[in-house]
Amino acid sequence: MCLPGGLGEDNARFILHFAALTVYMLAGAAIFQQLEADLEVQQTAEFWRVYHSFRKYHLQGSPIALQRLDELLYAYGNASFSGVINKSRRWDFLGSFHFVGTIVSTIGYGNTTPQTRAGKVVAVLYGLLGCSGGILFFNLFLERIITFLAWILRVIHIHRLKRHIRKNSSISRRSFGSSKNEKSLPDILEDDDDHLDVDEWKPSVYWVMLFLLLVCCMIACCAAAVYVQFEHWEYFDALYFCFVSFATIGFGDFVSTQNSYYPYIHWYRFINFIFLLIGCCCTYSLLNVTSIIIKQGLNCIIQKIQCRNQEMAASHLPKRKYSLSTIYFSKRRGTRIAARDSFKSDYLETPRRMSGELISMQDFFSANKVSLAVMQKELYEMAQSQKGASVGTIASNAVVLKSDAVGPLAIVTEKFKNKMSRKK
Repeated sequence: MCLPGGLGEDNARFILHFAALTVYMLAGAAIFQQLEADLEVQQTAEFWRVYHSFRKYHLQGSPIALQRLDELLYAYGNASFSGVINKSRRWDFLGSFHFVGTIVSTIGYGNTTPQTRAGKVVAVLYGLLGCSGGILFFNLFLERIITFLAWILRVIHIHRLKRHIRKNSSISRRSFGSSKNEKSLPDILEDDDDHLDVDEWKPSVYWVMLFLLLVCCMIACCAAAVYVQFEHWEYFDALYFCFVSFATIGFGDFVSTQNSYYPYIHWYRFINFIFLLIGCCCTYSLLNVTSIIIKQGLNCIIQKIQCRNQEMAASHLPKRKYSLSTIYFSKRRGTRIAARDSFKSDYLETPRRMSGELISMQDFFSANKVSLAVMQKELYEMAQSQKGASVGTIASNAVVLKSDAVGPLAIVTEKFKNKMSRKK
């Protein structure tokens, strides 16, 4: 499949995907600008209002006090960003384990970051292997979850087939009757599933996506209920955190297990780890299946573009009212036409195209190779019969004609082969 200008289907899909993703990002930027820009301006104005009000009523224009205030705000901002104010320790063993978990899962909340130069170097080296291992784990989980869902859908499909066959069998028994000793078809199907032809059956990607979506929603709802109890978030904020974490986006505005005190802290950390692990795996599988559906949509768009280009090309071509082969074979016997069609269906692998479609010379000779060979043979026989040649001579000379030696390029190739054989 090739697009105009020699652009392949894979390249066309890449360009179309890039264009669609760019448009999607531009639309998203415009939407978030409309939703969040006003609140950002209000928060900025409120901060400077409080700042200048504090300077006016408490500092009285003292330059030293103003400098101390700026230093305090700067230190408070750094401490708040690092999480050392009213938060649990970040670099104890549990906090360090949470940090490496954000690296391996590629979440990267940003609330915990290495500050030393040695820590940054180790984070780069550790993340190189850790991210690769995490992606491999996600892919292996994807294979198993898809296999499990395919097995469930196959069981459902077999059950539907059995029910359909059992229904048809009961109707046929009532219509024609059956002996009591004969084993019925539904009984055979209950004993063995090999009678059903489901080896080549594959589940629909839409059903797989639906099952994965339901599983992800169920995990997110259960996790959000737990986060509401322990983190004291609103349920909507907890769902938002689940999506951001499970999709490995990791904004960092909401992070779990960061407060200084939790009831049942060890159990809560373990449950949080399980939720993040299963949620990330299932969401990763859902995103991969959704990408397959997006790719199918891109293929559909490419096919529509190709069909439109073919129609436009066909509209500029002269319409053929008849052809030589059509006139010639329409006057022959029906048996010869049937033989020609059967011969072509057995040996031609190139599908026939529409008359108004632009095709290459290679496709033209491949599609018309046999019909031209038969026509040459018929014309040769007619010429020999007019000269009074015998039927045996015709049969012996007809062997020389080959279906491959059709057209100028094929004849030149045949001559080149003869010269090479003579040189040898």
